[in-house]
Amino acid sequence: MPNAFSPGFSPDSDRPIPYMDRTRDFYRAIGFTVPYRWASFAEVPFTPLHKTLAESCVALITTAAPFDPAKGDQGPGAPYNSAAKFFTVYSGDTAAEHDLRISHVTYDRTHTSAVDQASYFPLRALRDAVVAGRIGRVAARFHGAPTNRSHRATITTDAPEIVRRSQEDGVDIAVLVPNCPVCHQTLSLVARQLEAAGIPTVIMGCAKDIVEHCGVPRFLFSDFPLGNGAGKPGDRSTQDFTLGLALRVLETAPGSRTTVQSPLRWADDAAWKLDFSNVDRIAPEELERQRAEFLAQKAVAHAVRAAS
Repeated sequence: MPNAFSPGFSPDSDRPIPYMDRTRDFYRAIGFTVPYRWASFAEVPFTPLHKTLAESCVALITTAAPFDPAKGDQGPGAPYNSAAKFFTVYSGDTAAEHDLRISHVTYDRTHTSAVDQASYFPLRALRDAVVAGRIGRVAARFHGAPTNRSHRATITTDAPEIVRRSQEDGVDIAVLVPNCPVCHQTLSLVARQLEAAGIPTVIMGCAKDIVEHCGVPRFLFSDFPLGNGAGKPGDRSTQDFTLGLALRVLETAPGSRTTVQSPLRWADDAAWKLDFSNVDRIAPEELERQRAEFLAQKAVAHAVRAAS
């Protein structure tokens, strides 16, 4: 008789997307054969909280860019737009309203659209946490970190500048929210330097392999498409839940390399995980088109950097 037992296991594809492997395979397929070396460290700094969260000043660190109407399409679902990149750390007044976009980075444009900046820039949720008494206050400024493939530029220039500004603002803890694969490495490197300077951190992100490969003190992993590290777009309850869980990770992490996975699911069907930069699902002619587009956007980025 046939065995009718079914354990109800998830499909093999229902696991965190292997972004490092996918990006290496993708760039190899479009003609770039030297693999990118992702940052990785054996030692990870860890600073315990100095104060309760209710007494703490919280900094928000982002890789999103201020909207500039002169820089082309940056709206929800806009194609990758190198013209909107920034190459130096910037800061913004957390008491003001901001329009931040992620068209300049490689988020998951197939399964999300960046229609709601609260899904990648949780300033509203942090303000609400202050009103609720969960945290003491939001720092006077948030900080934008350039998404930079250069480890040297991030480690020697951008991360120290964010540390300096955070110390200047009297920050007690920092929440960092990356968007693209390289963004996750960038903010992992920034978190390490903040932690080494005595500022406890938590990353809210979606690229588990990149963050854990680098090595960070605390990481809240949401198994969502890139660009949704702070919750689902248009869903305030998931945004508040995600920030609340990140704050719990800050309070309870026993030591470095603490990862907590959010219980929230993006969808009942995990097939969306098969698409991102998956060369097995991209036709040869589309790979050639993407190669040409990559080279064109690279030239634009070089021009923007030279002018900045």
